[in-house]
Amino acid sequence: MNGEVQLFRSYFLAGFDGASQLRADGRRIDLLAATGHDLHAAADYARLAAAGLLAARDSLRWHRIERAPGRYDFGEALPRLRAARRAGIEVVWDLCHYGLPDGLDIWSPELVRRFAAFARAAAEVVGAETPGRRWYVPVNEISFWAWAGGEVGYFHPCAVGRGAALKAQLVRAALAARRAVLEVDPGARFVASEPLVHVTAPASSPAAHREAEAYHGAQFEALEMIAGRLRPELGGEEAALDVVGLNYYPGNQWLRPGGSKLRPGHPLHRPLSSLLAEAAERYRRPLVLTETGAEGPRRRRWLASVAREVRAARRAGVAVGGICLHPILDYPGWDDDRHCATGLWGFAGERGERALYRPLARELAWQQRAFAPQRPPREEPAAAAHAVPFSHSSQGA
Repeated sequence: MNGEVQLFRSYFLAGFDGASQLRADGRRIDLLAATGHDLHAAADYARLAAAGLLAARDSLRWHRIERAPGRYDFGEALPRLRAARRAGIEVVWDLCHYGLPDGLDIWSPELVRRFAAFARAAAEVVGAETPGRRWYVPVNEISFWAWAGGEVGYFHPCAVGRGAALKAQLVRAALAARRAVLEVDPGARFVASEPLVHVTAPASSPAAHREAEAYHGAQFEALEMIAGRLRPELGGEEAALDVVGLNYYPGNQWLRPGGSKLRPGHPLHRPLSSLLAEAAERYRRPLVLTETGAEGPRRRRWLASVAREVRAARRAGVAVGGICLHPILDYPGWDDDRHCATGLWGFAGERGERALYRPLARELAWQQRAFAPQRPPREEPAAAAHAVPFSHSSQGA
């Protein structure tokens, strides 16, 4: 497969984080509201266009749209749909980013039925408002949600030891949503957004090594289910796996047992290009880095490192069709509301103004030129070649 592929209007995308789950204490997270993107979408999308970011991820907040079973009000989404269209931004719409309508039992068959009906209604609205191709992520990060919500009780449904069951249920819902969208819009495209991780153990510990291999392999289970290779009774099929989206953060490589992070330079650390090649060999589909980013002053160096690895993968023939800077806005932490400085822009002021993080902006501009064959930059900034120290990113577990 040719590595020189671009799937969207620009190679670099901006990710507006749409997390909307219920925490274990019952409080709902709503990052579109917390970052002010829902109120300032017009200014936000205009900024993207001015920065050459002509593609983005955004979310349709199911819990805000379906306030009562079967009754939809897309008033929360229409301003963003129209702002994106005016700015010329191609959007990949998340239909479910961890959040369900109040009172909906995630374990029941009703989840699948209602999500499919919501997806059908969403496709009608998006289709009416969006010229050109329409892109969707049916359910964001099934694997992470299954772990966080079904295995360790971190957020809704706050179950413990039921990760496999939750993963299967979310796959059912995602497949039903895809079928519903295609009934309305046969040309719709789909991205499966899943974590990309590397888990390993010292060779001197065979038991730990077997455990690590199982952890590493588990990252692919949701994709295997969608493709019908695993649990075919869920309804998966190869055609359902359109574009493989992979989310990669600084904390996505670790050792078993113990979970200590693997830093670049460690003999067991794997280059991102190697992980991308593994996924490409497994699925023979175009790949997209659907989320990547770091926090604080590491942001610039992290982008430089990731982009360098993506270029290496593409030179080896791995079809990586885009890189999404996610989140593109600073946001309040899920657990403690602390200021997570991860964005190209900060929090919104009263009129929607946002401070630009200039080091990341300069790096992005250089990388945009580097990925444009007609205008390659003459040399890479010296600082970009430095190794990136790993640090915890709130969504990079």
